[in-house]
Amino acid sequence: MTISRRSVLTAALFAGGSVATGGLAGCASDNAAAKPSLWHSGRLFIATGNTTGVFYQLGGGLADLITQNVPGYEARAEPTNASGENMQRISSGDFDIAFSNGDTAADAAGGKGAFDGKPQRVVALARIYRNYMHCITRTGSKITKFADLRSKKISTGSAGSGTDILAGRILTAGGLDPDRDIVRQRLSLPETAKGMAAGTTDALFFTGGLPTPGIADLMASAPGQYAFLPLDQQLPPLTQKYGSVYDVAKLAKATYNLPDDVQTIVVFNMLITTPDMPDQLAHDIAKALFEHQKDLAKVHPEGANFDKGSAPITDPVPLHPGARAYYESG
Repeated sequence: MTISRRSVLTAALFAGGSVATGGLAGCASDNAAAKPSLWHSGRLFIATGNTTGVFYQLGGGLADLITQNVPGYEARAEPTNASGENMQRISSGDFDIAFSNGDTAADAAGGKGAFDGKPQRVVALARIYRNYMHCITRTGSKITKFADLRSKKISTGSAGSGTDILAGRILTAGGLDPDRDIVRQRLSLPETAKGMAAGTTDALFFTGGLPTPGIADLMASAPGQYAFLPLDQQLPPLTQKYGSVYDVAKLAKATYNLPDDVQTIVVFNMLITTPDMPDQLAHDIAKALFEHQKDLAKVHPEGANFDKGSAPITDPVPLHPGARAYYESG
């Protein structure tokens, strides 16, 4: 369940305490109490993703990083249905910072795809690590090639998530109508894992960093019962329709103890905020992100894969001017 700024602040007022951060830091000290002059009274909310995904883990680490290194501010990370919802709730003001797949963020900024005709009020703080699309089948479902997905029960991720959007595009690129040629299940990763184990889901799509905790748990729960499908053949039609936002990369066999490496679709992620965020705050968050990157790497290995050199390359999503000032400062 996601949470709104109003409900959190109301709960905090009735509790008589401060809002907790996610991850390592725990509760912020009274010395970090918000001041009226601070944006949103110093309380920041971070939209992440499913609880067994990398967005959620890194979101907790980012909340700690901000609370510890941006004076006067406390941050809290919350689970969501990921990219699509995150873009809508940044635009509406429910959240201040969000993780998103780069393709979903681009659609949101341009009013395309699921946001057709309704551009969202979003800008980027940084381009971060790559998400890998996981396409996993139950070996008992007799799916050995992409075309075998036809008529099968397939989870394409939480409704409106980056996974759901990209899974639909990949299925279309492979010649399958995602709403007619499969039995489409829009399930969170924890729900999907339960369905795979119970046999009520034949295959899943999930886009995430490496390793994704929920995927690692699924693969370890029943060795030999699940297999990855390669997706490299779907890149050309994806590129033809959506440009260079997608690429193919090797998912190393050691990641999930697989028999072989798997070629799959990848997309860069972004850290997104609202244009209303003050320039100094955006500058300070970007600074904390890279000056304390080692702390994020302790939370999840993908935290080490943020690159300051490529961080400002967020087109077609506008880069926040405060973040740009940090990157240009050297």
